[in-house]
Amino acid sequence: MSSVLFNRVLPSSYTKLCRSFKTKVPRVRFAPSPTGYLHLGGLRTALYNYLFAKSRNGSFILRIEDTDQTRKVEGSVEALLEDLKWAGIQCHEGPGIGGNYGPYVQSERVPIYQEYISKLLENGSAYKCFCTERRLNLLRRDAVRSQRIPKYDNRCRSLSEEDISEKIGAGTPYCIRFKLSSDCSAFEDLIFGGIAYDVSLNEGDPVLMKSDGFPTYHFANVVDDHLMDVTHVLRGVEWQISTTKHLQLYKAFGWTPPQFGHLPLIVNADGTKLSKRQSDVKVEDYRNNGIFPLALVNYITLSGGGFDHVPGTGVRVKSLDELAEEFQIDRISSHPSRLNPDLLQECNRLELKRQLQDDQLSQTLVTKLQDLIKQTYPTQNLNISQEHIRTVLNWAVVRVSKIEDLVSSKFGFLWILPSHNNLNINKELLDKLVEYLEEQEVFEEVVLKDKLREFSKNNDMKFPELMKVLRSVLSGLNEGPSVAEMMQLLGKTQSLERIKSVAR
Repeated sequence: MSSVLFNRVLPSSYTKLCRSFKTKVPRVRFAPSPTGYLHLGGLRTALYNYLFAKSRNGSFILRIEDTDQTRKVEGSVEALLEDLKWAGIQCHEGPGIGGNYGPYVQSERVPIYQEYISKLLENGSAYKCFCTERRLNLLRRDAVRSQRIPKYDNRCRSLSEEDISEKIGAGTPYCIRFKLSSDCSAFEDLIFGGIAYDVSLNEGDPVLMKSDGFPTYHFANVVDDHLMDVTHVLRGVEWQISTTKHLQLYKAFGWTPPQFGHLPLIVNADGTKLSKRQSDVKVEDYRNNGIFPLALVNYITLSGGGFDHVPGTGVRVKSLDELAEEFQIDRISSHPSRLNPDLLQECNRLELKRQLQDDQLSQTLVTKLQDLIKQTYPTQNLNISQEHIRTVLNWAVVRVSKIEDLVSSKFGFLWILPSHNNLNINKELLDKLVEYLEEQEVFEEVVLKDKLREFSKNNDMKFPELMKVLRSVLSGLNEGPSVAEMMQLLGKTQSLERIKSVAR
């Protein structure tokens, strides 16, 4: 099933209804279900709604859609709020925040839904359905066997008042369904353009209120968006096919619908679906893997359009204020948003560089790296003075994309003394080297490289052989940064101490 694009003028009634919202201060919402973690697509939806509201001095609402209590995961709402806060997305209204349109948790709004379902029953737009799950399963099975689209046959739509009273009197459970019309509904998608779709061709009358008294997503969604005065709905493209059904509900109530825009899918660089196993779905995974929030936000905005970024001009990490100022819905591409992991690493490196240039943020980085080193090497004597940490961070900003990389074995020499088991070294030569280096006033990479080459020549030793020995003495590694680079990073005192410890 897919919606059909068309290039014709929309019905004037819908255009007129939506036109009034263009002059109103926007009210948008992010309405996740508390069924687990916040994924990258959810973050993108929240971000674009937030930037749209921020750019127009509007309101960004958080609403928790938990009417399906069987799928609710404890603690997921708290985790969601934490992820949004981490990303810099500020909710103006919502659970724990307040506002004039609450409650903002759907399970707390059940009496409201009961009131509005009564209105649809009264005006004949909805009806009570007594079909059992067994009958519905038989319908589905028969449709599949006959190669037809499985859908409800609307049997209870034609029940008489007498039949209904009899079944209610007998205590027969029932749900409430909406009477779909067979009209080909149309709307102007803010991203995809004109959309036309006859939902009744692929669906029977949908359930609005379940037999347990809880509303379905479609009903609660429409009621809440109206009562919360939502002007624009920006959501994933998977909901586009449901929009015509929602528009019929708005019409049944006599309400003005909001404007709808559907964000395209987020996929991998090769077009494949994002996978949990690749750790490219959960926002929590990015947080735990050392990705900065602003880096992740920019990564998302660079993949699907909506902003001023011009391909080929390089990457720049923009603040949320800058992104809000640039954001334009009509610039969002309708094609799937392809993610490039290399771009994320570049964004993170640029954000690391930006934070190092800020006194307060750089101090936070120093403290964080100190803590990481202590956790990684808990039993070692550590070289983690603030001066040394800052030197390393400034050196590393063009070599690593996150500070967690600096506690890997490759860079362990920066913080701990290497082991020198079974090291066969000419100690007399090392003593000479110590004396020679102690005389050097400039302890920088370019100068050190020339001095070490001069020392090897004066002591009748091949330069590569001297480098191999010094690399082992200084780091215990067979590869890594150049020896002169290591020495500059470690500093004169630390470098000489390491050489002396082996020469003794």
